[in-house]
Amino acid sequence: MQTIIFYLTDIWNSLVSVLRSVTFVDVLDIIFLAVILYWVIKLVRETRAEQLVKGVVALAAVLFILYQLEFKAMRVISEMLVNVGLIAFIVMFQPELRRALEKVGRSKMMKPMQLFDASVPEDQGREVLAVDQISLACEKLSRTATGALIVIERQTKLGEQIETGTILNAIPSEELFRNIFFPNTPLHDGAVIMRGGMIYAAGCFLPKPSKEELINKELGSRHRAAIGMSEVSDAIIIVVSEETGMISIAENGRLERGFDREKLRNYLRNRLLLDEPETKKTKEKKKNPKENKSSGNAKKGGAGK
Repeated sequence: MQTIIFYLTDIWNSLVSVLRSVTFVDVLDIIFLAVILYWVIKLVRETRAEQLVKGVVALAAVLFILYQLEFKAMRVISEMLVNVGLIAFIVMFQPELRRALEKVGRSKMMKPMQLFDASVPEDQGREVLAVDQISLACEKLSRTATGALIVIERQTKLGEQIETGTILNAIPSEELFRNIFFPNTPLHDGAVIMRGGMIYAAGCFLPKPSKEELINKELGSRHRAAIGMSEVSDAIIIVVSEETGMISIAENGRLERGFDREKLRNYLRNRLLLDEPETKKTKEKKKNPKENKSSGNAKKGGAGK
């Protein structure tokens, strides 16, 4: 019994000495490590990268065992693999690493570090016109079950996708959308990309989704392309099904279906117009609060008279 007590006391004393030696920096170090491991697991979960990770871990375990058994040939091979392991890791996980960096770049913390001002507000009237014309066009395309794919660019620039299409830089109109997506026309198979309230390009190709095997098999190529585009950007992608005429929206890797003209219009207004950065007029009001107060008092006085 005394032996057990001494043993437990020794464990307790060792634990206390370890806790006393832990500093605030050590706690931060552990927290950062836990966060990084969490994001790595979340990144590779339910993707093809998960199988690669399992293979890498299994290979590393085998090489470690062989290294401990002092197999000379395997020791040389394992040392060579370690030397080129970082490069091999980057090559194998390139899509996942790129997607992770894109998510970090789109986070709110990175907005103050933008190399150029990507949040300069465009003409508000042009945005309102675009929303109305997109909603009207999608309603008419839905009635005739004409397939359509419209990408509305936001903070993330879509230069890579624009290069695959034809530059139009045209004022949006319901007739132009219907003409672009009319069957058997040169641009009807690709996507339209909106920039600054304008139809900037048409006939563009979009990336495939990272979890294509998990997507409902009933969804066609347009829906899959929309999901893939929404995974690598903050764009809003509108899809009109060629089979059912149903209107859907993809954003942040998720697809929401069952929109009509009014619901689509309200969604786009809330996401594009109400979330817009402050206009110059709003900024001027913030810079001159005294003038605002005086004008407000003047209005109250006039109303009283």
